Amino acid sequence: MFDALQEKLEGAFKKLRGQHKISETNITESLREIRLGLLEADVDFKVAKDLIENIKTKALGEEVLRTVSPSQQIVKIFHDELVTLLGEGTATLDLNPPQRILIAGLNGAGKTTTSGKLAAHLKKQGKKPLLIACDVFRPAAVRQLVVLGESIGVPVFQPEAGETDAVRAAKQGIAWVEKQGGGIAIFDTAGRQEVDDDLLKELVKIKEAVQPREVLLVADAATGQQAVSVAKTFNEAIGVTGLIMTKLDGDARGGALLSMKQVTGCPVKFVGVGEKIEQLEVFHPDRMAQRILGMGDVVSLVEKAAESINEEDAMRIAQRVQDAKFDFNDFLGQMKFMRKLGPLESILGMLPGMGQLKGLNVDDNRMKHVEAIILSMTPKERTKPDVINGSRRKRIARGSGRSVLEVNQLLKQFDMMRKLMKNKGMMKGMMGSMMGGGGPGAGGMPGMGGFPGMGGMGGGGKPKMSKMRRGFKF
Repeated sequence: MFDALQEKLEGAFKKLRGQHKISETNITESLREIRLGLLEADVDFKVAKDLIENIKTKALGEEVLRTVSPSQQIVKIFHDELVTLLGEGTATLDLNPPQRILIAGLNGAGKTTTSGKLAAHLKKQGKKPLLIACDVFRPAAVRQLVVLGESIGVPVFQPEAGETDAVRAAKQGIAWVEKQGGGIAIFDTAGRQEVDDDLLKELVKIKEAVQPREVLLVADAATGQQAVSVAKTFNEAIGVTGLIMTKLDGDARGGALLSMKQVTGCPVKFVGVGEKIEQLEVFHPDRMAQRILGMGDVVSLVEKAAESINEEDAMRIAQRVQDAKFDFNDFLGQMKFMRKLGPLESILGMLPGMGQLKGLNVDDNRMKHVEAIILSMTPKERTKPDVINGSRRKRIARGSGRSVLEVNQLLKQFDMMRKLMKNKGMMKGMMGSMMGGGGPGAGGMPGMGGFPGMGGMGGGGKPKMSKMRRGFKF
């Protein structure tokens, strides 16, 4: 997300490098580039204008420290203004009694899927979510919610077949929740292709019947400023308490996210970053600001890792790496761990500076091919790759459905990884810098540079990393 905007920002900040102080003359062109980048990212015109004015006022009014360059100072100011724009502090759910959440939005925004994701998120926190199907307008909406509920082990209320009154279905859902012994009730409502009076009237009646603590609007980030307009209309009609922005993984612009809080006054509480049930994240304005500026989001990465890590396995892998005994079984385990964290491209986006690596090719299919090759090896071949001769390579290729060339490439890359691991000095430095040393990345991260599934840097050149933020501290 925000790839195009990041590139524009990098170019704008680059213009200030080498300057000894900030002046109206040297900052004007950079701010113009930033403004164009914001507008191209589909940020609301007034929001972009106000943001630039605030940055300019603060930049010209501040005395630049001797240890901080003008470009670094602008990055700091821009970061702080972004946090203010996105909403200072993380907005939490109001789960006080009655624990009821109303989900609203247009068709196609992902309301039903998001309802399931939210239920999974709450269940992971040790709470008791319940799903109530109130979408009697869209065919198969009830069935979709039931399937989602079954997949995560959350009970789902289904209105009677043929029910056409959404308000009656909501009231029946409340009675059903009481029979379940209570819980956090999530009401999935109907949408339309566009906002109309019938939809808003129905939602007003459902809200009156349910009396929810939270009214969460699901908005499609890919629709840009249309999503902002929709949010404004819904808020005026039913009083939205929070926003859930979906499809951020598929929208390189993301301007709607930057405009939402300022235009609607509603905080963004969650963001959808993928289709999988676990790909709903709590929205942290400060972390998002850092990601927009290409600073990564190590905190979120560590949190993701902490959810998936098995400490015993992590310590075992770390020890095997130190002892240079790392084999294909360990490698396969690390690949599965990384896939639990999510798409490799999104993981890399959380690492500081990785957004500035030009020509980086991340291929998730390649990782699946690598896994197929390893699974086609015998137990002996996985633990002792040196025994894999020509005939064995042909058999592994046939078994995995890949070419002998790919098998050879994997063996060569793995051999390079093992040689790197035998370099004690290099490994000590790398392991000490990744997640505190013996964390979950210890076994897999050292080989990241040649990790199968990540293509080379375009044209065979060296990766270029921005110097913009080196040594910069908040």
